Amino acid sequence: MKIKHFLMVALCSAAVLSASAQSQGYLDGIEYYKADQFDNAREILERTLNDAGTDQSAAYYYLGSIALRNGDVASAKAYFDKGIEANVKNGLNYVGLGAIALKGGDLKTAREQFKAATKAQNTATVNVAIARSYYNADPVAYAKDYDKYMETAFKKDKKNTDIYIMRGDKLLAEDNVGAAAGAYDNAIYYNPGNPEAYVKYANAYIHANPKFAIEKLIELNNLAPNSALAQRELAEKYFDNDQFTRAAEQYGTYIKNPNHFQQDEERYVQLLYFGQKYDESNALAQAVLAKDPNSFPMSRMVFLNAAGKKEYPLAVELARKFFSMTPPANNRFTSNDYTTYGDVLSELNEDSLAIVQYEKAVEVNPEKVELLKTLSSAYYNAKNYPAAAEAYERFVASGEGSTNDIFVLSGRYMTAITAYNDSTEVEKRNELGQKALATIDKVLELVDNDYRIPHRKARILVTIAGTQTEESNEWYQRAIDLLDMDPENKVKRLNIYREAYGNIVTYHIEKGNKAEAVIFLERLMDVDTEKAEIYQKSIERYAK
Repeated sequence: MKIKHFLMVALCSAAVLSASAQSQGYLDGIEYYKADQFDNAREILERTLNDAGTDQSAAYYYLGSIALRNGDVASAKAYFDKGIEANVKNGLNYVGLGAIALKGGDLKTAREQFKAATKAQNTATVNVAIARSYYNADPVAYAKDYDKYMETAFKKDKKNTDIYIMRGDKLLAEDNVGAAAGAYDNAIYYNPGNPEAYVKYANAYIHANPKFAIEKLIELNNLAPNSALAQRELAEKYFDNDQFTRAAEQYGTYIKNPNHFQQDEERYVQLLYFGQKYDESNALAQAVLAKDPNSFPMSRMVFLNAAGKKEYPLAVELARKFFSMTPPANNRFTSNDYTTYGDVLSELNEDSLAIVQYEKAVEVNPEKVELLKTLSSAYYNAKNYPAAAEAYERFVASGEGSTNDIFVLSGRYMTAITAYNDSTEVEKRNELGQKALATIDKVLELVDNDYRIPHRKARILVTIAGTQTEESNEWYQRAIDLLDMDPENKVKRLNIYREAYGNIVTYHIEKGNKAEAVIFLERLMDVDTEKAEIYQKSIERYAK
């Protein structure tokens, strides 16, 4: 992706974050489960399982359901059994045991467990859970069972949110996005502030209408200000929609909630960094590293923050440590990692080492052709002009370059010619010379009113020949004619006049054309009045 510039908010201290936060405890885990974010649900449920306010019977049911989804039947059964032990009147854990039986093809036991579930707690929620178990096992084979329990749930409580979320999930699985969104909207209607309904509704619309989806999540946050799911989803949607300033603000609010995750802190660190809040970003990164010293993303961020603060020696030290790490399966070294390290090394005048990093950046992200321009500049700074020309040539060949990039390439070719002065390298000089001329001629076809272009062609011709030529004089004169169209150029572009007339004068002197040399010396004297006395002496000498 392109590097973007954002404005971010500052970070509060970790102590203040924890002290001022409001948490829903284990209920956040249930909300994550119902929103189909099972890993997040498990982490919160395990984290809050022994808290004083936790309904352990409910927590065990959802932990068991997560284990069952992951194929861990033994753990699932153990959780459901513990749930029943904690509260025999919670029908959901019997539903869980029935789901295990269905998974094993034991329909008789499954139905016995589902019967036990409704005997313990014959509510709409339990009946929907049984319907979902049948649907998850086989929506075709158990279609009648699904319909039966959904109808019962509706008779029990037609306003129950679980009914409409189940309908929405089924419709979404059938690719009927509009109808699914309608079902989720019904859930919201009957239970305003229901996080999982809002989240699923927003997810159904996020690609078609991200603005509307975000507005729904803002509405949810106003209705359920302590919901970790609500806070996190809004932050994520802002981020995914490239609204980075708002994403940072929302993450800053969200991570005050104790039920946030380490990856959220890591995301916030990145947002603060991109907002150039380097001190705040670094403070939070260091806090994460104190808990997880091997955090790959945070090792990256302390390096990037040091580079952002222009603490270059420290940045080099941190970069070496970072690049010595083995990236985890879900991460890797990025082109930005390498280019940032290259920039740091360049600032320390380690141009040859910087080139290695820019080369790696191109290697890991060849589709990001803009990197070739960076690599070309690095070669140029290291005076490896042929390599600079070759890298820029690859960039222009990609088709991504502008007319100005073609112009720059002509200059790269021109400078590369100077790298081949040995008599055995004539062929290479000629090849680069032809490329330089062809490139500047292409620019001339596109732009005919910019003095820089004929000026560049004149220079190329001088570089190729190793001296001034009649043709180079003609192009210098064209550049002067364009400059003369604006009288202010005789001040602003005096150096170009000096170069152009100086080369033309030198050509005529070398050819013995003293009268012609005098003509151009007089023109130069009219422009460069500061050196009029010097030019006058030359005129007098050549006029004799």
